[in-house]
Amino acid sequence: MRDAVIVEAVRTAVGKRNGALAPVHPVDLSAHVLGMVADRSGVDPGVVDDVVWGCVSQIGEQTFDIARNAVLAAGWPECVPGFTVDRQCGSSQQSIHSAAAGLIAGQYDVVVAGGVESMTRIPMASSANGMDPLGPRFAARYDVVPNQGVGAEMIADQWGLSRTRLDEFALRSHERAAAAQDAGLFVDEIAPIDVDGESFAQDQGIRRGGSVEKLAELKPAFRPHGVVTAGNASQISDGAAALLMTTSERAAELGLRPIARVHTAVLAGSDPIMMLTGPIPATEKALKRSGLTIDDIGAFEVNEAFASVPMAWQAETGVVDALLNPNGGAIALGHPLGGSGARIATTLLHHMRRSEIRYGLQTMCEGGGQANATIFELL
Repeated sequence: MRDAVIVEAVRTAVGKRNGALAPVHPVDLSAHVLGMVADRSGVDPGVVDDVVWGCVSQIGEQTFDIARNAVLAAGWPECVPGFTVDRQCGSSQQSIHSAAAGLIAGQYDVVVAGGVESMTRIPMASSANGMDPLGPRFAARYDVVPNQGVGAEMIADQWGLSRTRLDEFALRSHERAAAAQDAGLFVDEIAPIDVDGESFAQDQGIRRGGSVEKLAELKPAFRPHGVVTAGNASQISDGAAALLMTTSERAAELGLRPIARVHTAVLAGSDPIMMLTGPIPATEKALKRSGLTIDDIGAFEVNEAFASVPMAWQAETGVVDALLNPNGGAIALGHPLGGSGARIATTLLHHMRRSEIRYGLQTMCEGGGQANATIFELL
């Protein structure tokens, strides 16, 4: 029976808006991690059947099928194709799902999944190009235009999450990310990149020495008297990540040792106005389909698009603090939209291997009221 295993996972360090990665074209950013995943695994790029690449704002420098352009920019053989995926914030997690499905179905033997977003060079929502992406029939069904920030406020209301609690969660994200960075826990997963003669190898968004009092000075971002601020939301960022995937049988033929296999991969839809609650039903669905219980999972990554998202998820699942985003999340590390799913998977897989955790689960809220959930099993 065919399966889908990950044999290598790398990412760039995440750059903050107008930060270290701002000079790098997103095609070149993608090409960098493609090159590094091949170099670190020792795989000849010519054996790759496809590159499945997540990217949200597919306009300007990120259009014309950035997956294929990255393959060519990486210097890989012209016989290697690529296609670009948009499932909003979950785009590169969907890339992993699509790659796994292709492997199990026999359409692929070796495939790379990943994604990119340069939010500095291609601003968020720029792909709408001043037009209405929803249309009149959507407007007839829903009487408001969805807004993620307002959705985060709605979640805070429904789950009774105060401003102080959101800010405390944000501080914890920065503290955990700083501790992981100081301990060198991100070194193995980060592929340093040369930018203007300097090596960029550390996530830029981590802030040290913060306090609830300092965060309390920030103004609400979406409602005049709201609780969601720039301090308890994910950072606008630049970054890319890539995972080399194959089957157990092909890995053995190539002399590769898998890190983990894709145990379960599911999707869920949710209220598109509140928008960000999808990780809750997606997690429930993943556990049911896998035959595992919440107690079988040794690490959870729930994307910190806004602090209220993982906090509501935690309230529903009962997962203890120590297992949720143990090395910080997007509030500290950043959220380069189309690259985040692969970044989170890379961080989770390295954490699982380092800590000998058998099962890990990641899930993300996504535009339109959707979520991917993936369970990995350490091999």
